[in-house]
Amino acid sequence: MPVYRYKGVAAGNRAVSATIDADSLRAARLKLRADGIFPTEIVAGKTRGETSELLSKLRLPALRRVPDLDLSMFSSQLSTLISAGVPLVQALSALTEQVERERFKTVVGAVRESVNQGSSLAEALAEHPHVFDELYCSMVRAGESSGALAPVLLRLADYVESRMDLRNQLINAMIYPALMLAFSAAVAGVLLVKVIPNITTMLRDMKQELPLVTRVVVAVSDVVTVYWFPALVVLAAALLIWTRIVRTERGRFAWDGFMLRTPVFGRLIRYVAIARFARTLATLSAGGVNIVGALEIARSVTANAVIAKAVDGVKDAITRGSSIAAQMRTSGEFPPLVTHMISVGEASGELPSMLGKLADTYDTQVENALQRMLALLGPILLVFVAIVILVIILSTLLPLMNMTSAL
Repeated sequence: MPVYRYKGVAAGNRAVSATIDADSLRAARLKLRADGIFPTEIVAGKTRGETSELLSKLRLPALRRVPDLDLSMFSSQLSTLISAGVPLVQALSALTEQVERERFKTVVGAVRESVNQGSSLAEALAEHPHVFDELYCSMVRAGESSGALAPVLLRLADYVESRMDLRNQLINAMIYPALMLAFSAAVAGVLLVKVIPNITTMLRDMKQELPLVTRVVVAVSDVVTVYWFPALVVLAAALLIWTRIVRTERGRFAWDGFMLRTPVFGRLIRYVAIARFARTLATLSAGGVNIVGALEIARSVTANAVIAKAVDGVKDAITRGSSIAAQMRTSGEFPPLVTHMISVGEASGELPSMLGKLADTYDTQVENALQRMLALLGPILLVFVAIVILVIILSTLLPLMNMTSAL
């Protein structure tokens, strides 16, 4: 018999959370109400006795994220089908046949089966949190409640496309620096592993005194060729310690604050966080999600503990009757442009529209900041690579020149 996880309110406004066995979602809801529990959320859990084969078919594909392009197309096409009057189950069946990526096809098929058994679309999507995140499910839930599911899905498609564009900008901006660093590492590695040890052996056999720069390069070469395992252990231990520290609340807050203050990357990180926050909040508020719930979801997409804490302050201030812009201004983490545009949006009653314009503005700021960063990093990386190679070459030439002059 299927098992359902639920959250609800029992007698005396007591919050409860547990599981219940039932033949269907509707049966689970009826059982809970008969027990005096008003369910606020019910999602399907693992079926008792289900085979490992079924588990691998329905669960394991959902553990891997689906590309944003597929998710955007799914949202857009589902919106089109619903707008055309196609019943939800039939629309999901059509999309199941159309989806090409096998793991996403399995997920959409599982969503269709859940809806066919009586679940709402939001409840069915929530069974696959690694594909449909909290923002997506909240938007769909609000769309179903308001009877505007098709427009909400179309808005979600636009949101996913914007998120994809921003991610692609960041990835493309990192390709050139990564290639330059990889090239310099490859050249330095060949020189340190192949060239330096041979020349060093020859010079030592000739009792030739090595210059300082050569001794430094030889020491680095020894670390790479002889002491590589202890060096790797030390590096791995340092990385593990750093990871553990950053995973703590205080460590993450300190690290994110440090990154926001860095000269080149700090402004870019802030722009990206604000663009994500504004786009998410605009999408949620336009979709009918209440502002407190929208802020709770939007804080998580900033990927920065300092800005997330500032958003928490905004959320708390709203519950006390303050405005969004006033608390943002007090936090000091949001530029004047952000607080001004949100203040105008609150005053005019057009907050979702103003947040959308703010997100567009900061998307442009991110693009400009990336271009400036690349313009700055290009020469810096070229100079860095040239210095590394020059030092290694000098470390080999200087002893040979000294030996030649001594003859």
